[in-house]
Amino acid sequence: MENRLYRYYDLITAVFVTVLIVSNILSSAKIVDWRVSLWGIPLAFDAGTLLFPVSYIFGDILTEVYGYRRSRRVIWTGFFCLAFSSLLFWAVKNLPGEPLWEKTVGQGAYDAVLGGMTTGGIVLASLTAYWAGEFSNSYVLAKMKVWSRGRWLWTRTVGSTLVGEGVDTALFIVIATLWGVFPPELMVSLIVTNYLFKVFVEAVMTPATYAVVAFLKRTEGVDHYDIGTNFNPFRFGSA
Repeated sequence: MENRLYRYYDLITAVFVTVLIVSNILSSAKIVDWRVSLWGIPLAFDAGTLLFPVSYIFGDILTEVYGYRRSRRVIWTGFFCLAFSSLLFWAVKNLPGEPLWEKTVGQGAYDAVLGGMTTGGIVLASLTAYWAGEFSNSYVLAKMKVWSRGRWLWTRTVGSTLVGEGVDTALFIVIATLWGVFPPELMVSLIVTNYLFKVFVEAVMTPATYAVVAFLKRTEGVDHYDIGTNFNPFRFGSA
């Protein structure tokens, strides 16, 4: 199992990491307001919410098909790639700007739109929330698969998302708000709307998740059950 090569595993990893990094850039760049309210709470959320739920769908697929161990490897890959992207944005921020660019665009525009990717608040919030949320999601799905003996896929994709997205959303918004990334008056609205939207996307995408899971299990010839797996997120062995 340890040395077996899979046809689509690397592709899924690449898409997962891409979605993760782009969604974090969007989160820093813009807050979207739908101009409507839910139970008196304005439906406003960071733009990364439009894309970020897709990373959890891929996380579900990875754990469901390949198991927690391989999903753990992808989660850590995403973590280090996200940290590296923040380092690159910080480095570019501190490079001297070309005179014409400074006149037409300016460092202020860069700082306003992408500066969040370089500040301690959003980097800490992103990395902490991502790490805790993805591992919570993967752990719950893997356990539910064993408990259900592989039946009722929708219960574990939605159930794991309820837990993982809840952990991720709350940590990200609270930490980012405490560091001044988001205004305090929007904290509750951002948590509620982000969470509801992410869960909604997961539920709507369930038929597509079923199709992808079935395709991968058939073509890859694998349907992993995490029986006897060591769920320590810091363990990188074969168990």
